[in-house]
Amino acid sequence: MVYSFEALIFISFVFLFAAFIHGSIGFTFPMISTSLLAVVTDLQTAIMLTLIPTILVNVVTIITEGNVKQAFKQHFTLALFAILGSILGTLLLIYTNSDVFKGLLAFSIIFYLISGKLKIKMSWIALNPNSSRVVFGLAAGVLGGLTNVMAPILIIYAIESKFDKRQIIQASNFCFLGGKIVQLAIFSSYGKFTGDELSISLFTVCVVAVALYFGVSVKKKINAALYGKLLKGLLMILAIILLLRIAL
Repeated sequence: MVYSFEALIFISFVFLFAAFIHGSIGFTFPMISTSLLAVVTDLQTAIMLTLIPTILVNVVTIITEGNVKQAFKQHFTLALFAILGSILGTLLLIYTNSDVFKGLLAFSIIFYLISGKLKIKMSWIALNPNSSRVVFGLAAGVLGGLTNVMAPILIIYAIESKFDKRQIIQASNFCFLGGKIVQLAIFSSYGKFTGDELSISLFTVCVVAVALYFGVSVKKKINAALYGKLLKGLLMILAIILLLRIAL
């Protein structure tokens, strides 16, 4: 696919914005960037454009949170099954009409926004840590492969597993990192990830790196409550736009 100059500017702005948000709170880069891009293109293209920038964001976030070796050991099993789920989700995305899953992306965002109010209790997660890692890892991977969003599944798992904020960030980024690496390999092997996508991804890596740096630097200076409300409002608007585009 050949991208116009205007498209390149829009993509750069999307990644600049999403990377800044991710740097300031530790996650949501794939959710925000994919949602914005999916408004103007098909879901498969949106996901492919985010692959390399997402990998960069995940690596930087994992390192900046610290205790990488310990976090890797703790979340390895969850990430492994997220990778397996991502393989399944990506293959399904390739062999079907990706626009069908825009609705799933929208509902995933909405579920993420309201999950804190649902008071979902799954005590079996803490009682069965090994099996719950398999179930939630696979589920998050499939959803991530189809929509680039794992947060709703991983947040439920993290809350019931009594993870602190750092553990939530590390777990989600490890799962995404593994999922995006195998997704990149699959898209490339099927000839979907072309030179155009690669060029744009490499170009936007610089934009993402700068935005991520500033996002991390203001993490402790922002009004967390107001910031969270504005972010949730934006995500809800994006979800509604995606649903309207499907309906119309």
